[in-house]
Parts: sequence; structure tokens; C-alpha cells
Amino acid sequence: MPAKKSPQTDRARLQELDALFRLGGLVHSPHKKAAPGPGNGISARKKSAGMVKQPQGDSMPAPKKPSKQNPGPEILCIPQWTKYSWLVHGFSTRSGGVSTVYQPGVRKPGCGELNLGFTAADSRDNVERNRELFVQALLGGAAQKVRPGQAKKVQLRLLRQIHSGLVHRTSRCVNENSGPAEPLRGDGWIATEPGALLGIQTADCIPVLVVDVRQRIVAAFHAGWRGTLARIAERGVGRLRAEFGSRPRDLTAAIGPGIGPCCYSVGEEVRMEFASQFCYADTLFEEVFDLDPIKEKYPMLFLTARAPGHSNLGPSLHLNLAEANRRQLLDAGIAQTKIHRLNLCTACGKNRFFSHRAEQGFTGRMLSAVGIRP
Repeated sequence: MPAKKSPQTDRARLQELDALFRLGGLVHSPHKKAAPGPGNGISARKKSAGMVKQPQGDSMPAPKKPSKQNPGPEILCIPQWTKYSWLVHGFSTRSGGVSTVYQPGVRKPGCGELNLGFTAADSRDNVERNRELFVQALLGGAAQKVRPGQAKKVQLRLLRQIHSGLVHRTSRCVNENSGPAEPLRGDGWIATEPGALLGIQTADCIPVLVVDVRQRIVAAFHAGWRGTLARIAERGVGRLRAEFGSRPRDLTAAIGPGIGPCCYSVGEEVRMEFASQFCYADTLFEEVFDLDPIKEKYPMLFLTARAPGHSNLGPSLHLNLAEANRRQLLDAGIAQTKIHRLNLCTACGKNRFFSHRAEQGFTGRMLSAVGIRP
């Protein structure tokens, strides 16, 4: 899929073209048009007209923000889930850690970021410390006090994510004391034992958390477009119902921050793949006219001899990945009122979240976690 260009790259290209035309004694038209804002390629006219809409969810994120006296990670949670004292859950942001390699220029020096993935640019020590801070912040949420040694009883479990529909049951394949020698390959977890904390790494993909509140069972799923196509969320809920006897009325789900339909442009082949699998595929895609600042300023450079309708200029195809997973949760039997969405785009909010697309691949990783309090 084509990577999205950053506004900084567009500005640099514009400056080079301006200098080139000035050198030749040429001046561009004084008529100016508004360029798109950072992280948003939607036409200003189309956006103001409401033609591209974010899905309306039934949940607003409740941030657990660090205070000046007690600095730490900013964690987002589902307000409706805080009433379950046994449940631990949260979605990380990029603030409140010790990493500095991915800091945007607008960040203050010395304000670390919460990179939770072992990436090539960051050190292992930083990531391990960030994970400790993340677990401590999760255990301290929902008016709970972290008892001495409680964090050591929690085992953060992560997968080697492969964009698949593979779901594991942790009690069958994870040693309670030491864990597996290597992370298991897959994109879904299910756990029943206290102290298990299931984590999903993302930097644009959609994290989905599911809880059986009657049996105290938790599950976490990583849904990129390939995992969504493989029905990772629907398949995971199906396993809860088949293997554990979970009743749909006892299930609740949360869809965390991920790239929104405003920023997620894909190729026609992706639409064809979804159309082959889902009868509602047409509702998940929308054609959006992206503004290119260079084409807006120098349109004569892009004239072609092709007949109208045959050039490579035109709308791009955008996918609503969060809505695709919401539909799968509905099809799996979870009630609409029990599905909570944060409606936060990681690409638009790259100063708050890590975004692989908006930051051209040089970025950290967030964690979405759910577990059973020890």
C-alpha cells in the first residue's frame, strides 16, 4: 500500500520548486489555496461538508494522566469497565516513558516517550523500563492502590504478531513461572488466570479487547487490514463461545486508537479482498480527494496528454478499519451497546500516539492490554 506523505516532505519539495522557478525568473500564480493540515489529507471542502465522517462511538476515553507530582504514562481506559475491580485494562499513548529517539521536534527536551516495542532505533533497557511503567500505571488505575510486589505477580504477555487470524489460549501454552522461550506467533490471546496481562502492539493497526464479565475471561486481538480480513475479532469471540461457553450477553468489547478512515488510504486490491469476504464491504470504503500542496500550487506541471478520466490523478480509496472490526463483533453476537470505541486516529494525533504511516515507519509502538488483577 502506498505510504502517506508527511506535510514536512511536501513543504521541502515546495521550497525546492519555488527556488527552481525563481532561478528561472518565473513567478507562480498569486492565487493561493489552503493546504491540508498535518496528518490529514482530506479536502477542506469535502471535510467541511461532512462527506467524510468519523464513526460515532458510545465511549469517550478516560485518560489516566500523570500529575506534576507523580509523572508517569498517560493511559486511556473505557469508563464502563472501571466498575469491575478485578479487571485491568488500558491503551497506552506515547507520553510518560524514558525513550527519546522518536521525539518530534515540538516536544520539550527531557520529556521521554513510552515506546513499548523492541524497535531497532530504541534501546532494550528503555523499552523494558517503559513496560514496567506501563504495568504499574495499569495496576494503579480505577482507584486501585498498587500493593508492594503486586506488579511482580503480573505477567505481561506479548505475541509475535504476523497479521493473521491465529488465536492462542494462554493457559495451555504459557509456563506460569517463566513464560515461553520465544513469543508465540499469532494475533490473538485468551486468558482465564489471575495475573495474566495480554498485550497487543500497535502503531496504526486496530487493537480489540474483549471481556467475559461473568466468567472473568479476557481476550486481546491485533487487527490490521490482513487480520481483519482473516476475521481475527470474530474468530476470537467464536472461540470464547465454543471453548468457554461465553454467553453473548456477558461479553463486552473495546476498540482502541488506530488509524482512522480520514488517513487510511489503501489500494483497489484491498477493496477487492474485502468484497470477496464481507457482504457489507462497500460501506467500509470511501473515495476521498486528497489535496497535494504541490499539485495545488503548480497544476501545469501535472498536465498529461491522456483523455479525461484516464490520468493517475483522482480520488484515493480510504478504509474504515475500526468499523470493519465493529461489524465483526456485532456478527459474533456482542450487543451494539456493549461495544465501546475511542474514535481516536493515530495518524491525525501523531503527537499523542505512535503512527507508522504518519511518521514514515520511523516510530515506536503502543500497547493495548487487558488482564485479570492478581
